Amino acid sequence: MARSATARGEAAPRARDAEATQKRILAAAKREFSRLGLGGARVDDIAEKANANKRMIYHYFGSKEDLFKKVLEDAYQDIRAAESKLDLAGLPAEAALEKLVRFTWKYYLDHPEFLTLVNSENLHKARHLKTSQNIEAINRPLHGMVQDIIDRGVREGVFRSGIDEMQLNVTIAAVSYYYFTNRFTGAVVYKRDFMTPEALQARIDFNVDTILRLVRA
Repeated sequence: MARSATARGEAAPRARDAEATQKRILAAAKREFSRLGLGGARVDDIAEKANANKRMIYHYFGSKEDLFKKVLEDAYQDIRAAESKLDLAGLPAEAALEKLVRFTWKYYLDHPEFLTLVNSENLHKARHLKTSQNIEAINRPLHGMVQDIIDRGVREGVFRSGIDEMQLNVTIAAVSYYYFTNRFTGAVVYKRDFMTPEALQARIDFNVDTILRLVRA
């Protein structure tokens, strides 16, 4: 009995150690994958920066490809979790949509690693997300939230009918995503700094106006 109790006593610290190790690995992997992409990131570097070793990475995540998939899933989970805190259901439709557009812009601005991870996965034609067992459930709340805003706006008489939720979601993402991912080439083409406070404010105001004009009745 004493031996069994000791084993039970050791289980919790070991579980905590394993969880902490996995979190360190994921954090290091997120930094490396967002900085170098799937092809450029090295498992050795991830292990070193996570204060772990390659054996632990393969034990917990299976492979570099599976680790990348987990990082992607977590990245989508993080933005969906942040969206869920916006409490858009309690707002009039126009105000809810504007808040979502401004949130998306700010999230991309504050989390450039999300954009680079998505870029990297697109280079691989989404082969990791295609095999994910979680990505559909992770993103489902966004579809429902935006559809609810659309339906509410139609009932309120401020949005036109027939708006496709997917097209609206893509457009909200695109007007911010393109600006950030093309800011360097854009600065050359238009001969202006895309990232000054004034430029950023002008752009988000333009985004909001564009999206609202798109859906208004």
